[in-house]
Amino acid sequence: MTSPSRALRASALTTLLAGSLLTSVVTGAAPSFAVTKLSDASAASQLSASGISRSSSGGCTNRAVSTCTSYEQINQETVSGIKTFKSISGCAITITGGTEVGHASGTYSHYNGYKVDISVTTCVSSYITGHYAYSGTRSDGTPLYTAPSGNVYAKEGSHWDITYYVCGC
Repeated sequence: MTSPSRALRASALTTLLAGSLLTSVVTGAAPSFAVTKLSDASAASQLSASGISRSSSGGCTNRAVSTCTSYEQINQETVSGIKTFKSISGCAITITGGTEVGHASGTYSHYNGYKVDISVTTCVSSYITGHYAYSGTRSDGTPLYTAPSGNVYAKEGSHWDITYYVCGC
């Protein structure tokens, strides 16, 4: 390939990426990138190796059962995000909700691999409220905190509902 052709392709790619990011900023939507989906076993292995535990009211990991806590089809970015959060916060993390049925639907949902629920602890709550920007409340009154990365932490009573658009905290 000639040098002008490479330059033209690089310019076109830069324009395409800039347009995608601009659209995301203007519309308030998170950028859409290809995501890597994990099996329950693969995600569990990564999370366990990082000292993150899982709790299930049903004592199970079946994605089709709402009382289970499943990682099946979770995004790698979500796994990386909660691992990063544990590392920077220094808090013990217990995941109480994953990709199982029974959560609200939507593009950036639990079922689609973008969210995890974690137990409320003094350490977790103090870190989130002390380091992330308060960004208002949802229509149901749930307080929201947004990290510099754009990831959103929602205090839903008994747990923190976290949406990972990207792996950073």
